[in-house]
Amino acid sequence: MKLNVKVYSDGAQLDDMKAVAAKGLVEGFTTNPSLMKAAGITDYLAFAQEAVATFPDQSISFEVFGNTPERMLAEAKVLAGLGEHVAVKVPIIRASGDDNTAVITALSDAGVQVNVTAITTLSEVKLAVDALNPKTGGIVSVFAGRVADTGVDPLPLMKQSAALCHAKANVELLWASTRESINVVQADETGCDIITVPPKILNKLDKFGKDAFQVSVDTVKTFDQDIAELGFTIPVAE
Repeated sequence: MKLNVKVYSDGAQLDDMKAVAAKGLVEGFTTNPSLMKAAGITDYLAFAQEAVATFPDQSISFEVFGNTPERMLAEAKVLAGLGEHVAVKVPIIRASGDDNTAVITALSDAGVQVNVTAITTLSEVKLAVDALNPKTGGIVSVFAGRVADTGVDPLPLMKQSAALCHAKANVELLWASTRESINVVQADETGCDIITVPPKILNKLDKFGKDAFQVSVDTVKTFDQDIAELGFTIPVAE
């Protein structure tokens, strides 16, 4: 299946990142604090440095940890200095509800590639796009999966977001919080430039284009194999 959307790996396990890169499945990488917690990362900067050294020619996003504009700006400068293809992730809002547009604009005007993250509404998309400098460009990450978690279809939001992002030069729309492999197709169809996909879903992409009947046959074969390994039987009357 030919898709235009770029696929990035979403995670913080370096071995997983290397594995998907070796398969030629991805063009870049993203991380976030929650993924690092799940991966057991204890030294953020050491992990970031190793990741950049491992993938020096591919886009890779690292997030600031600070919750004040001053702290975020200082951290962003450190992260941006790790490599020329590093994008600094800055949430569109802080936990207080205040937006981070001043931080985003300051970084973008200074030539830092910003990945504006944690976006779930069209108004936040507009804030992000307006804050980015077209000469520097940037990424607008809309958390489609988290929107879907609320019972709302994210596809209309992603289509509208694409129109807003593409109205400004060098601004890319990223489908974030991918939940299933069909999201890759949906991201492509809605005009997204990038989709971040965790390794466990990336490993399913080789099923694209597989005949549906064969999927059914393979499913039953798996059932039979598991039954044999478990040694289960259901007693029946002779």
